[in-house]
Amino acid sequence: MSRTGKKPIKIPEKTEVKVSGNVLSVKGPLGELKKTFDPNISVSVNGGEIVIKPVKEETSSSVAWGTTVSHVKNMLAGVNKAYEKKLIIEGIGFKADVKGKEITFGLGFSHTIKLTIPEGLKVVSDKTGLTVTGINKEVVGEFTAKVRSLKKPEPYKGKGIRYDTEVIRRKEGKKTA
Repeated sequence: MSRTGKKPIKIPEKTEVKVSGNVLSVKGPLGELKKTFDPNISVSVNGGEIVIKPVKEETSSSVAWGTTVSHVKNMLAGVNKAYEKKLIIEGIGFKADVKGKEITFGLGFSHTIKLTIPEGLKVVSDKTGLTVTGINKEVVGEFTAKVRSLKKPEPYKGKGIRYDTEVIRRKEGKKTA
């Protein structure tokens, strides 16, 4: 049984929610999101609340119940206030340039790396790193993880790309005799 699933989700002001079959669409001031859910979960809108219940009492539908509630809450939050993740690029000569729908990285390799920015995301580069914003939490998280994986921070000097909240445990270098 899902503890979060038992409680109905309140729909914020200036937000429209529509359900057709197992497709939920949420429209708010910042944009619109659509998501297809598991057919074993029923999603319904009653007044100003969203009620999510499993169709059958099974283990698989119980697992999907809590996940569905979490996805719906993220969708409602995203269309009202955009998600934002900051990445810090640390290292001599490491840089990122945003031009149009493409980011060009110089990360100490013999070549530059180019990444295309997904639809619905806004990327701003500054002196110390990148700021990624968007209404879909999954896309923002996935893209920032992809950028971070280009050059993960190393433990000796801390060079690489890291999240702004991430703490890198430093190691002591070689000792000279």
